[in-house]
Amino acid sequence: MIEFVVYGEPVAQGRPRASTQGGFVRMYDPKKSRDYKDFVRLAAAEHAPPKLLEGPLAVMVTAYRSIPKSFSKRKAAAAEAGEVYPISKPDADNYLKGVKDALKGVMWVDDSQVVDAYARKRYSFKPRIVVKIRQIGA
Repeated sequence: MIEFVVYGEPVAQGRPRASTQGGFVRMYDPKKSRDYKDFVRLAAAEHAPPKLLEGPLAVMVTAYRSIPKSFSKRKAAAAEAGEVYPISKPDADNYLKGVKDALKGVMWVDDSQVVDAYARKRYSFKPRIVVKIRQIGA
C-alpha cells in the first residue's frame, strides 16, 4: 500500500471551461484545479513506485477541510473529533476526481485502472488530503 499526505486546503476538481480559438472549441481545467493537480503530483512523486502501477487499483481519498471560523469552540471541537461533517459543496467525489487525474503518469498508467474508490470529507484544524493506494490481487 502507498500512502501520502498533501498538506494545505483541499481543492476539488472544477468544472471544465471552454474557449474558442480559430473557430474550434477548446476545453481546459480551471487554473485553481490545474495548480492543485501540480501540487498533488509533486507531493506524490516522493512516494511514487520505481515502475508505474499496473492492473486494478483501489484508492481512498480523505479530504480534511478547514473548520469554518463561524463555528463555536464546542462545535469546532466536535468537528475535529469527527462528530460534525462538512455537508456543503464541493462533493467528496470531486476531490477524488482531481487526485485521480493528478496521479496519472506518477503512480499509475491511467486512472481507468481504479476499480475501487472511496472518498470522504472531514473537518480538521490542519487541512490536507490523505491518499491511500492499494493494488488489488497483487
